[in-house]
Amino acid sequence: MEDGITSAADKASEVALSSPAGFLAFGFGAGLSPIAPGTVGTLVALLPALLLVQLPVWLGLATVLLTFFVGIYLCKVAGQSLGVHDHGGIVWDEFVGMWLVLVVVPVDWGWWLAAFLAFRLFDIVKPWPIHWLDRRVPGGLGVMIDDVLAALYAIGVLWLVAWLTGWADPAGRF
Repeated sequence: MEDGITSAADKASEVALSSPAGFLAFGFGAGLSPIAPGTVGTLVALLPALLLVQLPVWLGLATVLLTFFVGIYLCKVAGQSLGVHDHGGIVWDEFVGMWLVLVVVPVDWGWWLAAFLAFRLFDIVKPWPIHWLDRRVPGGLGVMIDDVLAALYAIGVLWLVAWLTGWADPAGRF
């Protein structure tokens, strides 16, 4: 607690562990990882996705949409508590982005690995207009929107791969 770094970590832990909103915003604690919290959060998001992909695609998409709107609130509350708009430990946005991709790709370890890598790539690189929106949209929506766009970019690339390889999934994914 003697320096700003320790105090910031303590504050993040306090927010993440003191309320249900903080706990969810920090991805059940995954966002407290001292190394690559966004990547760790995305990995942890794979666990609930195992249940999500059991739903029909339309219901999975509806669930992701609901979690997006819940995320706007969660990220706003956590950000306000921390005094930081888009704190690196807030990873609910990574959860929702990863879920969006996984709901539409085939349930197969190779596709999930490709989905993870594509989503992380676009979330980190932030091609236009992701970076532009990330800098200009305030509040919880601003935290959530860049990850949804990164997910859409990932879906586009993965769909192209599926189309080029002739992949057809009997479950209606791609």
